[in-house]
Amino acid sequence: MSKTKIIFASDLAPIRGFSQIMKDEPQAVYGDLLEHLKNSDYNIVNLESPLCCPDGLITKSGAAFSGEAEHIASLKAGNFNAVVCANNHTFDSGLSGFRMTSELLAKNNIAKVGAGENIFEARRELAFEVNGIKFALFAISEGEDMLGATENSFGVRPWEVEKLADEIRAARSKYDIILVSAHCGLEYQPYPSFYVYEAFELWAKAGADMIIGHHPHVPQGMTCFGKTPAYFSLGNFVFYQPVKFFHRKNGYFLEIEADKNGIVSHRAVPYHIEEKNLRLLNSEEKADFEKLFARLSAPLASAETARQAWNAVLAYNGLAGFQNELEKILNTMRETPAKGAAMLRNRVTCIQHSSQWIDGMSRIIDGSIGEAPAEMVEMVREFMTREL
Repeated sequence: MSKTKIIFASDLAPIRGFSQIMKDEPQAVYGDLLEHLKNSDYNIVNLESPLCCPDGLITKSGAAFSGEAEHIASLKAGNFNAVVCANNHTFDSGLSGFRMTSELLAKNNIAKVGAGENIFEARRELAFEVNGIKFALFAISEGEDMLGATENSFGVRPWEVEKLADEIRAARSKYDIILVSAHCGLEYQPYPSFYVYEAFELWAKAGADMIIGHHPHVPQGMTCFGKTPAYFSLGNFVFYQPVKFFHRKNGYFLEIEADKNGIVSHRAVPYHIEEKNLRLLNSEEKADFEKLFARLSAPLASAETARQAWNAVLAYNGLAGFQNELEKILNTMRETPAKGAAMLRNRVTCIQHSSQWIDGMSRIIDGSIGEAPAEMVEMVREFMTREL
């Protein structure tokens, strides 16, 4: 039976230190990962940036950025067939930037999924066929900064957990393989938010063959819900962050083999993000990564321990962490009212933040904010503070 190899990579944004490199030598940024990208049947990446910015950047809770039209050459050099647009940066340059980016992608035969000028376009799955195998890719995001699409407004596919489950069930008879891309979860944490765990489990039960998460900008672990592998965060890909935190400089892409009967194999391929390019880990680094990945994955084997891991994230943050974040928002609101307002609005409307605040405040009220397995809290501390 014919097999197909799919590569799924996480956040790509031609910004900061990578911007000029990706224009001068489009393929160089991939380093020795390029051989993998060239030897796959179909490559997908989360495009975490528009490629055009005709009207400037929007005001939002976090950073806003854009690449340039010339960066399309780097996407092509990476052999990418499709991009996920269901993320919190797709509309950083507004609707005009999205339209121009969409036109650029179409002109270069690169498909897109997960965003649109209305909810119907944003919900539409990407259907593609490779070696006679019919695939569907659904892409969903949290609709940060109130940029979830509606019937009458543009945006990304918002966090419609039950709706997506219904669509997966309906699609099951039409496709051999159903993939779900989910841009979600609290940034920089070693363990996923519990609402993410619950959503992934629901989509697996609905019939998804594989679920792939990204957005936290650090690698997180994986589990299997029945026969469905679920990876919670691949970490950064071609996304340069000028920081010394170790885990923001490492990530992994997925090599997936499938046939008409389902997923045959899947593996995480880890790499390090250098100042000028990506590189595969050497044998010693890879062994260290595999140990870390096992530690990150262990609590995800059951809902009970996944909840404990999430409680460990809240415990590490603690009362002081919530106080510091409130002070940061208030100080920003005093200095730059629109920016501060965007930050506060996002804490209320975006589920990654609202779930953290609701769960955290509830545990402060009942006195349990510090209650979590000590080894998990220590794991969070190690993960959050390790530097290069």
